[in-house]
Amino acid sequence: MPFTLPRSARIARITRTHTVATAVLLAAGATTALSVTASPGTAHAAPSRASIVQPVSANGLPVAKAKAADTTTESKAVQSVADRVKVTAVAEQDRAAEQEASRSSERTAAPKRYANNLDGWIREALDIMKTHDIPGTYEGLHRNIMRESSGNPNAVNDWDINAINGIPSKGLLQVIQPTFDAYHVPGTPHHLTDPVANITAAANYAADRYGSIDNVNSAY
Repeated sequence: MPFTLPRSARIARITRTHTVATAVLLAAGATTALSVTASPGTAHAAPSRASIVQPVSANGLPVAKAKAADTTTESKAVQSVADRVKVTAVAEQDRAAEQEASRSSERTAAPKRYANNLDGWIREALDIMKTHDIPGTYEGLHRNIMRESSGNPNAVNDWDINAINGIPSKGLLQVIQPTFDAYHVPGTPHHLTDPVANITAAANYAADRYGSIDNVNSAY
């Protein structure tokens, strides 16, 4: 007669066998589920957390936004450089304009220089006469100077009536001291034989007496 396990032993064995089989089936099912999820063309499984996380840049922004931010920052930097260049250019122009104005002012303020000869004395006298509204031209002055003194600022007439009276005519335009004192032009030396002072005083006297030194063609 074959050996038969007691009923309680058989039930315990079945229970253990069922448990093992169930575990095997569960493991197989889990593997199948994983295979279905991983295989293309099968039913779609819910996306995992890793599949929805967007990559980020070093500054913590999503890569697309980070690139846009970098582009904006770069544009601002380029614009800032352009603005600085523009400001620098304007400043350089202003500085150049100031320097030119300063040089122009210096040229204007610098006294005009005249040659220390007959030509220079006449030109300086004409500028002073213009300031004081005393009429006369280069030609009128030069013509009378050459007749009166031949261009010698130290010429003295010691033979005419003025010399006899003790007030000889002197200088380029042979002016006597009383006439010089009465018609002396401010801004010139108060010295009878000074070339420019002598010319301007004589021209001032001639303007008062004859309308202009240009109208004088003989002794006056």
